[in-house]
Amino acid sequence: MGLELYLDLLSQPCRAVYIFAKKNGIPFELRPVELLKGQHLSDAFAQVNPLKKVPVLKDGDFTLTESVAILLYLTRKYKVPDHWYPQDLQACARVDEFLAWQHTTLRRNCLRTLWHKVMFSVFLGEPVSPEMLAATLAELDVTLQVLEDKFLQNKAFLAGPHISLADLVAITELMHPVGAGCQIFEDRPKLAAWRQRVEVAVGVVLFQEAHEVILKTKDFPLADPSVKQKLMPRVLAMIQ
Repeated sequence: MGLELYLDLLSQPCRAVYIFAKKNGIPFELRPVELLKGQHLSDAFAQVNPLKKVPVLKDGDFTLTESVAILLYLTRKYKVPDHWYPQDLQACARVDEFLAWQHTTLRRNCLRTLWHKVMFSVFLGEPVSPEMLAATLAELDVTLQVLEDKFLQNKAFLAGPHISLADLVAITELMHPVGAGCQIFEDRPKLAAWRQRVEVAVGVVLFQEAHEVILKTKDFPLADPSVKQKLMPRVLAMIQ
């Protein structure tokens, strides 16, 4: 059995893994997992990943969870260009620095923005107070400023002159608020120019393919009550 990837492109880390594998010509069997149907919570999927999360990589008898671990595994197993995860000590450390920072900052705030601005009302039929939404958007704005000032600075990409895993993880996170209708690049020309460079480096067609689902969130149907009951506790825990 070859490489298998359990993914849902609604998920930002799944998008990062998908784009990376496709861009680098890594052959894999896609195993779709529909998060909004609660498929990740099934007993069958728990046999694949007891944590009941995506993405998941299976390589023969070897199973790996957590998106950053999966991305690093793919860089080490396959002959991908060095710029994705450089061998140079300090260049590699810059990528590591961003990947360590983004989990509790960029990911959290982009995810909260999507759910508070769109998903709670459209998918779950639950209202979000204007005060909570305003607070969430304010936190996102602070995080975007840190991303720009601390990590991007005046460089072409987050870790240097070439695209790396840091850029791929960052852009897939940022497409969550974009999917929610937030114009996060409008007043940030430096960040907007970086986004264009990332899209070109990845390939515009592949980038659009990977983000097709997230850009249609406002058209999602209302969740079935039984699915809502299963998902709600995990959603609330996820966006705390």
